[in-house]
Amino acid sequence: MWLNNILETIGNTPLIKINKITKDIPATVLAKVEYFNPGNSIKDRMALKMLEVAEQEGKIKPGGTIIEGTSGNTGMGLALAAVVKGYKCIFTTTDKQSKEKADILKAVGAEVIVCPTNVEPSDPRSYYSVSKRLATEVPNSWYVNQYDNLANRQAHYEQTGPEIWEQTEGKITHLVVATGTGGTIVGTAKYLKEKNPNIQIWAIDSYGSLLKKYFETGVEDQKEVYPYISEGFGEDFVPANYDMSLIDLFEKVTDKDGAVMARRIAKEEGLFCGYSAGSCLQGVMQLKDQLKKDDVVVCIFHDHGSRYVAKIYNDEWMMERGFLDVKTFKDIVSGRSSKRLVTVEPTATVSQAVELMKKYDIEQIPVISKGEMIGAVSETGLFMKVFTNPEIRNESVASVLEAAYPIVAFDTPVERLGNLITKENGAVLAKDEKGDFHIVTKYDVIQSLAK
Repeated sequence: MWLNNILETIGNTPLIKINKITKDIPATVLAKVEYFNPGNSIKDRMALKMLEVAEQEGKIKPGGTIIEGTSGNTGMGLALAAVVKGYKCIFTTTDKQSKEKADILKAVGAEVIVCPTNVEPSDPRSYYSVSKRLATEVPNSWYVNQYDNLANRQAHYEQTGPEIWEQTEGKITHLVVATGTGGTIVGTAKYLKEKNPNIQIWAIDSYGSLLKKYFETGVEDQKEVYPYISEGFGEDFVPANYDMSLIDLFEKVTDKDGAVMARRIAKEEGLFCGYSAGSCLQGVMQLKDQLKKDDVVVCIFHDHGSRYVAKIYNDEWMMERGFLDVKTFKDIVSGRSSKRLVTVEPTATVSQAVELMKKYDIEQIPVISKGEMIGAVSETGLFMKVFTNPEIRNESVASVLEAAYPIVAFDTPVERLGNLITKENGAVLAKDEKGDFHIVTKYDVIQSLAK
């Protein structure tokens, strides 16, 4: 039997066991993988619910415009609903969010306005303020306000909570959510605690967010707020969707730890998830000593990794922020005793090149002319040539020149070097901060990976 439209595919997402990362945890850890929703995130649920409630209350008329401030996922859910129901969309977002999120929103017909992150919520330039202003200026428009719109948490009370209860056969003992607007954690918690008040609700927050401090003290302390990189959770104010009485614990996770864990989830569990999923599971790992053998922990994995391919799944982006602990060309050079690059001029004889190889116990020598790398000679290549023609020893290196070695950045990861070194090409070169060349061979790469 067919479905009438894409909105009917929202919900009923799978609950998948985490196996490798949590192997040392006595509890069973399950992921509610929300990227199986059509818009690839859990926000599809509340986006549709908020729109349906607005329609019922007459807040938006046919052909109207949906206006919202969004980190991207709520916008996607609203945009899909708008396509089916015939509305226009204008979304404001922050410059902290990945470019992919804005591009996806545009792909489904939305207009996207990017606003600065590092301003107060009340600042007229903030994405909150801009969306509110547009709602007063655009005719027949509806300002969604997911933060204070209680249909947000109602969606999860009606859908997410019941799904988790049924999928775990009522055995769930802990719900863990990287929380932002509060809708997911509060709506789901309300349903689950009605079923079993002993279920623990753990909220994962970001450093730079004030939610944990507010939960613990009741003080909305702006001194807690500072810029952070984590996306999709944490807040610089307390949205109306929060009912802190339903939450048992708040735990903060660093930007780095959340990003690194997201990459681990992809590589070790085969689940290509977003930033908040990494932070959610990292929070569980930080709290693992509180878990027991019979506990059943459900983590919300909010969205899909495709939203973050230019960020947490990009090696350069990770390294620029000190998030990626990988060995690089520089590490190999710094970790060996000899740092001198042995080179040879093209006018030197083959015999002289062979003597250099013996003297320094090396197999690859770059050939340099007037400061430029013009080629290379290798032990393997020279051996074959000398074996077939012994007289070649007296000829110039220029007559046996092999292709020049590739030149890479000094901070290139070792894994990438391995792809550049082949049977025909036994080394790569890079310049250090002073402009001096260094060489890395296949044996250097093998030794570094073995350590």
